[in-house]
Amino acid sequence: MKVLLGTTKGLLTLTEEGPNWRVQQVDFLGLPVSMIHSNKDNSKTWVALAIKHWGVKLHQSEDHGQTWKEIEAPKYPTSALVREGEPATLGLIWSMASSGDRQWIGTEPGGLFVSDQASGFQLVQSLWDHPSRPRHWFGGGRNHAGIHSICLHPQNPNRIYIGVSCAGVFHSDDGGTTWSPKNRGLRADYLPDPFVEVGHDPHRLELCRSHPHVLWQQNHCGVFRSTDGGEQWVDVTSKDEIGRYGFALTIDHENPDRAWIVPAESDECRVAKDLTLMVSRTEDGGKSWEHIRISDANDDCFDLTFRHAFDRHATSMVFGTTNGNLYVSKSDGDQWMRAHSNLPPIHVCKIIR
Repeated sequence: MKVLLGTTKGLLTLTEEGPNWRVQQVDFLGLPVSMIHSNKDNSKTWVALAIKHWGVKLHQSEDHGQTWKEIEAPKYPTSALVREGEPATLGLIWSMASSGDRQWIGTEPGGLFVSDQASGFQLVQSLWDHPSRPRHWFGGGRNHAGIHSICLHPQNPNRIYIGVSCAGVFHSDDGGTTWSPKNRGLRADYLPDPFVEVGHDPHRLELCRSHPHVLWQQNHCGVFRSTDGGEQWVDVTSKDEIGRYGFALTIDHENPDRAWIVPAESDECRVAKDLTLMVSRTEDGGKSWEHIRISDANDDCFDLTFRHAFDRHATSMVFGTTNGNLYVSKSDGDQWMRAHSNLPPIHVCKIIR
């Protein structure tokens, strides 16, 4: 098993050697990694960097990370304005998805880009021009809105869902020609009207590949699930309120009722819930939750797990924390071990299959 970590100090490749894990390779040493993506057959991998002095960079590997080449990052047209008087410039590449020859990239300040083999990345103008964006999209902990999740329907590549912090879930059924918000049933407790059409903060959005009408999100205000393609969301947060706040979410792509989260304390206090590092799991679509304490974490745990720092493949799971700890489970979350510590803050985890 191999894991890629996007950290504030580079891209780390970790490999399993018996009971131990070691850092096998470091790329982009000292530079912050904001996104890791591999296409379906793992033949290509992309890494995005968010460099303070030189801006956003995008790199691609076609040999499983042995070598990297820089490719042109998306650029906003000169006519694109975040709002009146403020030109749009690329601040962060936050997400990526692939479908055939097309690649989609989600960015801050809220732009979605698409490319195919014949052209570079172009702004999806229809989403950028959505009438809700100038007034009702805003930054959730960052300066501007950002697209952190892109979910493609496995049978219909024209059906796309995106998660925007802060705006909510948006959907296209025609390959990005038109877009509509899909936020009915969500709550935005931080707004005067919690049930606005646009202005929600999904921290992480996932679509079940075997049952693509089922979507999950770890939201700023709870865990929500939809069983009708996003037409209606239901609050499935644990009754004890653990999981009301958090970032990370992963799901079972074979069983639409299974999901895992890493609970955090609150927006105001971004640490492990009750200073106890745990993973919460549901087997019944959120009707009940089991909280699995990480036994070898510190008793007073100040770790936080970000939205892209949790990954699952088969029965293997990994998550990383802002304190540089990496945890691994080979049993779908029944037991966890701390695989490594003293790493840089981890923002992205990806299991290499």
